[in-house]
Amino acid sequence: MSRHEHTVPARRGKAIDVAAGQEFRVINTHGTQVLDTWAFAAGDSSTFLSMAHTRSSISRIHIRPNDTLVDNHYQPMLTVLEDTSPGVHDMLMCCCSMPIYKRMGCTEYHDNCEDNLHAALAEVGLASRHTPAPLNLFMNYPLGADGGFSRKPPVTRPGDYVAFRAERDIVLVLSACPQDLIPINGETRMPTEAHVALF
Repeated sequence: MSRHEHTVPARRGKAIDVAAGQEFRVINTHGTQVLDTWAFAAGDSSTFLSMAHTRSSISRIHIRPNDTLVDNHYQPMLTVLEDTSPGVHDMLMCCCSMPIYKRMGCTEYHDNCEDNLHAALAEVGLASRHTPAPLNLFMNYPLGADGGFSRKPPVTRPGDYVAFRAERDIVLVLSACPQDLIPINGETRMPTEAHVALF
């Protein structure tokens, strides 16, 4: 099986064309990086991977192998094939953005996943009118018994990956989250690059 690897640079986004039926792995190269993940139907950015519709479809707030993730019309978009990590990912939180960093006290520009998404789409000649909620791969936001959540470092190991199959032609977008104010990208708060392998 041939393999082609893409780098998602630290603190930046990357858009990748994935054909229907193609399999790919999102690899946590250093084990500490959260990857905000989006998918759009090829040629139609108004059709996108939807966390709200997927939660409704699978009746859970965590993905597992064999889950089918759906778009905002309840149509299949991705199937989870394998997860070598402990399976801790987030489907609830929005991506980081300048308003979030301003709330955290930033007075100057801070790299953020929202801008990374739109910059990555622009690089391949696409645009989205809004920012869908991402699948936050490797993000560790455990829910407590009271319904509150906390922000913890990833529990992944270097090289852990989640494998997917595209159920249609898509544009996959990933952002190596640039959050460095709290330890969601590890105790060192040092965002790193990650990789995507297409087969």
